[in-house]
Amino acid sequence: MALSPKKIPSTSAKRPAAKSIQAKPYEDTHFIDSTKPVWNYSLFTETDIRNFQQGTLYNAHEKFGNHCKQVLNQTGYYFSVWAPNATAVWVMGEFNNWQKDAHPLFVRLDHSGIWEGFIPGIEKGTAYKYQIKGYKGMELEKGDPYANYWQIRPGTGSICWQSEYDWQDNTWMKKRKKHNALNAPWSVYEVHLGSWMRPVASDEESFNNYEQITERLVPYVLEMGFTHVELMPIMEFPYDGSWGYQGTGYFAPTSRFGNPEECMKLIDAFHQAGIGVVLDWVPSHFPYDAHGLFMFDGTHTYEYGDMSKGYHPDWNSYIFNYSRGEVKSFLISSARYWMDKFHIDGIRVDAVSSILRLDYSRTEGQWTPNEFGGNGNLEAIEFVKHFNETIYRDFPDVQTIAEEATDWPKISAPTTHGGLGFGMKWMMGWMHDTLDYFKMDPLMRQFHQDKFSFSMMYFNDENFMLPLSHDEVVHGKSPMIYKMPGDEWQKFANLRVLYTYMFTHPGAKLLFMGNEFAQTTEWNYKTELSWDLLNFDCHKMMQQCVKDLNQLYRSEPALHELQFDIGGFEWVDLNHRAESVIVYKRKGKKKKDDLLVILNMTPVVRRDWKIRVQGKKAWKELFNSDDLRYWGTGTVFNPDITCTPVDNKNQIFEINVHIPALGSIVLK
Repeated sequence: MALSPKKIPSTSAKRPAAKSIQAKPYEDTHFIDSTKPVWNYSLFTETDIRNFQQGTLYNAHEKFGNHCKQVLNQTGYYFSVWAPNATAVWVMGEFNNWQKDAHPLFVRLDHSGIWEGFIPGIEKGTAYKYQIKGYKGMELEKGDPYANYWQIRPGTGSICWQSEYDWQDNTWMKKRKKHNALNAPWSVYEVHLGSWMRPVASDEESFNNYEQITERLVPYVLEMGFTHVELMPIMEFPYDGSWGYQGTGYFAPTSRFGNPEECMKLIDAFHQAGIGVVLDWVPSHFPYDAHGLFMFDGTHTYEYGDMSKGYHPDWNSYIFNYSRGEVKSFLISSARYWMDKFHIDGIRVDAVSSILRLDYSRTEGQWTPNEFGGNGNLEAIEFVKHFNETIYRDFPDVQTIAEEATDWPKISAPTTHGGLGFGMKWMMGWMHDTLDYFKMDPLMRQFHQDKFSFSMMYFNDENFMLPLSHDEVVHGKSPMIYKMPGDEWQKFANLRVLYTYMFTHPGAKLLFMGNEFAQTTEWNYKTELSWDLLNFDCHKMMQQCVKDLNQLYRSEPALHELQFDIGGFEWVDLNHRAESVIVYKRKGKKKKDDLLVILNMTPVVRRDWKIRVQGKKAWKELFNSDDLRYWGTGTVFNPDITCTPVDNKNQIFEINVHIPALGSIVLK
């Protein structure tokens, strides 16, 4: 049966404009001037202010932004915003016909730079912005950095919203410590929600809403056997072409697909299906959109003022000022918000290399060394440590995952051991070496075996996740199937071997959507995946192969329980370079769980191949990538494996197996 999600009729993701109420003055309240449309009201304590400035206000979202309150029997919304160099701040929106100066906020007298006030009569769903008179009289219209709901683009306003959701994932939350542990299987399906499936395949303005995504994506991920799903950035962003990596709403799921509660329901459904949810998070940079964080009060509020540190040349964006306590409070509160309010199980931190390094994408003369003469951004390093310590202190059952592409040491070591404190790190070196190797003509692989085996020279330096992500199937890099050499059959056979290698290599796994059925075009955010390919056996059976590899990874303890332990892997045979047959063992806590993995990297069948192994005298075949179920030949398999003792004292046995051409087998 092909795992092809059924199409869903289109439903607009847009929401009707909420009815707004004009704010009016109320009767005398004794201590509040009822003749003014904004009341001087605050949620902050002195301790909150001190923590905010020191970078330790971890629940800043509960103080800043908009909050529905009842004050003196009047219901409305309290607003607070940090604009330290502003000379005036107003709230403008649907409730006052977008008048720029009708509702001024009060600035606190403690020099915190916080403007706040309560406006009675505003209803949930009302759009608003801050009108800011900033440095040197500069006038700006800004969205709320802490808003948890925004207008659907091209609208740029924030929306008054108080999320109310009744979570049904208690069973998951109680047991997720085991599910999210480092000795548990981590097979992650990376998804771009906008283009996984669309109501109209090639219409970039056509989106399924959160409810429709829930109906299709959750059962698909479940049936495919992935343990986790990673959502490419869903935090509000203005431009579709940024894929979410140029964000403006660090506390809001994108309104392209619906409201925050509907997003919560999607995550809840994953949890009820036993699937963890990882969110992509971008604390490294943000865009220069006029309504966003850039030059928020007419000065460099959130970004470094020194553009050798504050401007990102690769992405034409701006870098957070990690030395500023208020910015650190903002970012750490954002991460905690998704953990707390959305029950996420992990957070993948984007572009960590660019956070850590002053010289990232800069040539000599374009950056200034730190006080010790090095290239590390010292305050950014401390921020990253602080972030990880806070997350693991408050949410010990989750994981933080670093996308870090350099040899920076101890990314996933605890901060108490001199590390940065992440739970895992993407293994970019493995990805590059593996793809380079598999792109080669199989006859040339014998000369480059060291590239294949090099990953195990440094694997135990970190807790690695093996990523075959979206970045590898865009910008002219070609889809996975067309990276493989040979004719059509050989391409699919090569890809099955690659996936076997990935799922049996130590470490967590990540596979981008479409890779599981050998998408034949590069990923394009404007269109949906080519689901019609599942009408062809080669693609449908590739999908079945990935499904079975997921099942193998999850069910065999040797493939996950020591996946970050030096004792979980052993090379058995690297001495047949000319034939390009490679053998290794994956080891569990119990010897009976050990597996033997045999990879044949050439299109030559190897019959009666002899392998010497220790400790086992009986083996059976668990997986064969040449199976007819996977579009293989089905002619080379091992129903009975001959095992002959050669050294009884040391328990050395010689097994005799048949290895398919461009094939992989797993024995137990």
